[in-house]
Amino acid sequence: MLMRTDSFREFDRLAQRLLEHGRPAVMPMDAYREGDDFVVHFDLPGISPESIDLEVERNVLTVKAERPGPRRDDVEPIVNERPSGTFTRQVFLGDALDTEHIDAHYDDGVLTLRIPVAEKSKARKIVVGHGADREATAIKA
Repeated sequence: MLMRTDSFREFDRLAQRLLEHGRPAVMPMDAYREGDDFVVHFDLPGISPESIDLEVERNVLTVKAERPGPRRDDVEPIVNERPSGTFTRQVFLGDALDTEHIDAHYDDGVLTLRIPVAEKSKARKIVVGHGADREATAIKA
């Protein structure tokens, strides 16, 4: 059985929970560009995939997920460090991303989103002509 051994640490945890009450919990995130995709990872351990809600509106991606706590009347918590409730995170996406084709995958407690870079925003080669090419084009027209 787990025992409480540090009453000050328990007080700190209780104070932290009281201060966080009513605010959404933070979900850690990593983001990077990989080739023609923008990749975002969210840590959501213990979350049921059915409780994950993704929404994009005006280039703002909103991720919501819920993890219910072990709240029952017949249970007395001894240690309660794992956050529960609703987790929300908003990410502002640039205009260069194609939000119509977001791929979402949830595996081992990590939600991974792959957002392709829009075709119009990808790097492309521009052919530079010189004087003789320009005159030839003008004569044909």
